[in-house]
Amino acid sequence: MTQTPQDRPAAAPILVLGGAGKTGRRVAARLAEAGEPVRIGSRAGAPPFDWNAPSGWAAVLDGARAAYIAYAPDLAAPGGPEAVAAFAELAVRQGVRRLVLLSGRGEEEALRAERLLRETGAAWTVLRSSWFAQNFSESFLRDAVMAGEVLLPVDGAPEPFIDADDIAEIAAAALTRDGHEGRTYDITGPELLTFAEATAVIAEAAGRPVRFRSVSPAAFSEGMVAQGAPAELAEVLVELFGKVLDGRNASLTDGVQRALGRPPTRFANYARRAAAAGAWA
Repeated sequence: MTQTPQDRPAAAPILVLGGAGKTGRRVAARLAEAGEPVRIGSRAGAPPFDWNAPSGWAAVLDGARAAYIAYAPDLAAPGGPEAVAAFAELAVRQGVRRLVLLSGRGEEEALRAERLLRETGAAWTVLRSSWFAQNFSESFLRDAVMAGEVLLPVDGAPEPFIDADDIAEIAAAALTRDGHEGRTYDITGPELLTFAEATAVIAEAAGRPVRFRSVSPAAFSEGMVAQGAPAELAEVLVELFGKVLDGRNASLTDGVQRALGRPPTRFANYARRAAAAGAWA
């Protein structure tokens, strides 16, 4: 007989997909610090997890009491919502009812993934996130910052950059505490900044010259491929940036405040913390 979440002991692990990623590794660290047993869902995990290998999903879910779902490379990628739905349906069948989905603000495919998740019967929580501040320090833009020039196919539309540590704190709470089921947290930072303004904040924090320049989608894609990125990833990013960085997300929300009872982290605080940790050294 399949156990319900209430039947499963506290020693049952919490599965964190993308446990080596920007949000996943932070979620896993917070859970571990709280004494929660964690199972990392990644290709290097034991058992391994791969979004492109559904035959291995059951083993990763076996015995887990909750799961954090972060789809890679992005829910905007072809097949993303369908993969999340299939994974969530399998999780529910195996008794893993508490599911926390990392979603994207302003993304049509992300909204579809949210809807499919709700239809599974899971005790779901959705974290609908704006653009990660950590994209400047832990992702493809770090090299650009180090080179002194951030090139993106965006104009002057502002963005409410969110600190990935805020996302992780909400996710850890939703995975372990009651009261977050059935809630969608639209989460943003506390201020609107253009990419030029954000880059200037980073330059001050890092103590190095960094400027922002808007480029065409084609030039951005060619530059990513020239730096070794797969052409498919470059295509996904260009399409994603064209959709979500056009000003549609230029508004602030109270999602972090509602979930945590405190304001979200300011971008300058993130930048100073990242610089102190040697992100751009």
